[in-house]
Amino acid sequence: MFDILIKNSSVFDGTGNPWFKADIGIEAGRIKRVGKLNGDDAHCIIDAGALAVSPGFIDMHSHGDYSILKFPQAESLIMQGVTMAVVGNCGSSLAPVNATSLDLLKETMEFELDWDWESFGEFLQKIEETGTAINIAPLVGHGTIRATVMGIDDREPTGKELKDMKQLLSQSMKDGAFGMSTGLIYPPGVYARTPELIELAKVVAEYGGIYASHIRSESDTLLQAVKEAIKIGEEAGVPVEVSHHKAAGKKNWGKVKKTLKLMEDARERGVEVTCDVYPYTAGCTSLATLLPPWALVGGAKEMVKRLEDPETRRRIRADMEKEDSDWENFLRGAGWENVLISYSSENKGLEGRDLAAIAKSSNEDPYETLFNLLIEEGRKTEMVIFEMSEDDVSAVISHRLSMICSDSDIRNVKSGGKPHPRTYGAFAKSFANYVREGSLTLEEAVRKMTSLPARKVGLVDRGSIREGMWADVVIFDPEKIADKATYADPHQYPLGVEYVLVNGEVVVENGEHSGLLPGKVLRKNGL
Repeated sequence: MFDILIKNSSVFDGTGNPWFKADIGIEAGRIKRVGKLNGDDAHCIIDAGALAVSPGFIDMHSHGDYSILKFPQAESLIMQGVTMAVVGNCGSSLAPVNATSLDLLKETMEFELDWDWESFGEFLQKIEETGTAINIAPLVGHGTIRATVMGIDDREPTGKELKDMKQLLSQSMKDGAFGMSTGLIYPPGVYARTPELIELAKVVAEYGGIYASHIRSESDTLLQAVKEAIKIGEEAGVPVEVSHHKAAGKKNWGKVKKTLKLMEDARERGVEVTCDVYPYTAGCTSLATLLPPWALVGGAKEMVKRLEDPETRRRIRADMEKEDSDWENFLRGAGWENVLISYSSENKGLEGRDLAAIAKSSNEDPYETLFNLLIEEGRKTEMVIFEMSEDDVSAVISHRLSMICSDSDIRNVKSGGKPHPRTYGAFAKSFANYVREGSLTLEEAVRKMTSLPARKVGLVDRGSIREGMWADVVIFDPEKIADKATYADPHQYPLGVEYVLVNGEVVVENGEHSGLLPGKVLRKNGL
């Protein structure tokens, strides 16, 4: 007698192998048997029929740690079939913190949290106490660690500060982090030099973790940035994950062919490098990222002071208007009309509108509109920015070294703002756009969402349909699965996902959330 028996399954087992017909018996949260189970019974029987059965999808690059305490049912992910999220990306995790770094983190957060933790381990315990519908695999953010030790300063660490960062990183790895992430266009990560990152990555290597990086540039100096990530992995002896890989800005389109070749060549030398990607031509980040990094030193209050000073304001504008910037100048590559406000704390009527239109309606220069908005709202305003080509997105998604991600936090359809549609649709869209249109086989798409990310973070008991594995399972219609979320109306769950099981419990049944919270906070090496 199984707890759950999935009958008549067309199994896509996560390895990339051709699908096969089998029944799946689940007991005590794990897959007990795979095969013809005609004589067996179960407390719950699901007839898969014409549906596909695969391992639960794994979001390799998520910011769900920012909102999982607010939305423990994780609707925007679980309704896509995602059963595990790798969180703490882009150098930003919610621990470890002290009074200084906590204030800096709160400057960027949309949601108020009952903050009663400091260490990485305490934060993970907080998630466990609250409960979660999905499994959480945490990374620790280099930016959070640096802010805790150094604040938001543009300088190299002293010997003592580097030692203190190593100690915080070491403790976070002991607490269960799967690795360290960096965000090298965001403060304070943007101020870190390569030798600092290598030294910290060596600590990660001691614990068998990974180095996941939002690299220093995704536009004009993209190749150099990928080379830096590979160099860090090579010298530290740590696996590298290039986050949400892309080429931003029209003049840089096509560069992904060279960067993917750099990754292939590095693997030939023994560097374990891979990447992740979301299936959209627009990104999403803080509106303050449009400013040069020096304008962000010290946090939101210092940024506002600079913008309020006429001379410094002119200097900021001049730096943004330069043809050849030495920083990630998003605006130059996109233009005002391609920057949409996705979240505004004080001006809800601006959400979904582009900066060019906002400025025109106010009869303002766009720079003035941007600066005034940042003065009013600080670093909490978010933007969607159109900057990639579909050809590049397709090239990265179809490459053997890439896996799928959302690069988003967690929401439900009742939450506010106009978040990037990848929040609700990244995985479903990958099937609709790249499997049904021929860029990927169904088996390969499933591999990119399951066994590949599981193995990347070092999990051997998830990501495949195999006896003994944890029963994270998604049952979906391969002909109907599709995203519904749009930039204008993002709060829409996808079509075609019928059942989702997490640790052997049914969280989505007939396309409806059951309200159960069977997810686990996973820790490196099972700690």
